[in-house]
Amino acid sequence: MSQTVDRALSILPLLAEGPADLGQVADRLGVHKSTALRLLRTLHEHGMVYRQSDQRYRLGARLIALAQEAMENLDIREIAHPHLVRLNEQCGHTVHLAVYEEDEVLYIDKVESRYPVRMYSRIGKPVAITVAAVAKLLLADLPEHERRALTEKLDYPMYTSRSTPNPEAFLRELAKVREQGWATDLGGHEESINCVAAPIRGADGRVVAAMSVSAPNVVVTADELLTLLPLVRRTADDISGEYSGRTSAKGTA
Repeated sequence: MSQTVDRALSILPLLAEGPADLGQVADRLGVHKSTALRLLRTLHEHGMVYRQSDQRYRLGARLIALAQEAMENLDIREIAHPHLVRLNEQCGHTVHLAVYEEDEVLYIDKVESRYPVRMYSRIGKPVAITVAAVAKLLLADLPEHERRALTEKLDYPMYTSRSTPNPEAFLRELAKVREQGWATDLGGHEESINCVAAPIRGADGRVVAAMSVSAPNVVVTADELLTLLPLVRRTADDISGEYSGRTSAKGTA
């Protein structure tokens, strides 16, 4: 039974590459055509594959619908939280997770610093969208026309002398972030707080969330915080892999 299931599941990645005929499926599985046909018929009955008029098979609409439903029901916070905790244990600083919803960037998770100096950020609270490192990553991934439209309607409060002053400057910063794949906020919101952030990507490569490490100058300097960037990016990559299904959670099969 397990061999039959294994063979049936092996058909799906083949058809993900494009339509294939019975002979191609049988060759890929290393089985007789009659065995391949039996597996294809079963998958067809469940809507997982579809037989075209040219007798080739492709992935079925039911499989695509299930995949879409599964993606919509994934909880990025639940997946990311153990990784955020491990990162916090390694570096000791505040770790945030944020998403972009309806023209706002919101914190959806936070692991507090082990140091006595704490940040006032709260889960569910919108971030300072024109300066926050997580916001830069999320907005940089938007299509160009959406980025431009959004930057034109934002306000640009000068929280500090390092705050983003106008749409043109913000677009330049987003272009830089999009190219390099990470972002910083070095005193842009508060003079004494620095932050480094990395993107979390879904199976399609789009940014679905952003995570960051933040710390005050009294704990570490901006240069010292920047040395954590490789660790932050590895953590984001691990979350991306688990979220998109490319890897399993640590400690699980």
